[in-house]
Amino acid sequence: MMRVIQKPISLAELKTVAEERFGDLVKAVVDIKQGIMAIGGELHADEEVLLTDEHGSKREDVWGINLYPAADDTGFLEFDSMINLKPSLGNRSRDVEDPEMRKKIRTVVEKLVVKK
Repeated sequence: MMRVIQKPISLAELKTVAEERFGDLVKAVVDIKQGIMAIGGELHADEEVLLTDEHGSKREDVWGINLYPAADDTGFLEFDSMINLKPSLGNRSRDVEDPEMRKKIRTVVEKLVVKK
C-alpha cells in the first residue's frame, strides 16, 4: 500500500515495507521542496502521481530512488528511476546526475528514515 511519509519512520518499518513488496528494496519518490516521500508503490510513476495529484508536488521537484533497508550506508540509497528522465531539467538518464540534487534527496531521506 502506498503512503506518503511526512514524519520520520524507523528503519524497521522500512524493512517491513520492503518485505511486503519486493523483498529487499523499497521504491520511493522524494519531493525535495516539501521534504516528503512516497513509498510502497509498485512503480515510481505511481508514487509520483500520488505526490503530484494529492500533495501538490511539482514534477521538477520529485525524484525516484530505491532504498535497500538491509544494506550498509553505501548501498542504502540508489538513484535509479524512469521518472528521473527530465531532459528539460538537464537530467538525461535514469540516474540523478546533478550532485547538488543528490545531496537534496539524501537530506530528505536522512530526515525521514531513522536508522537507529
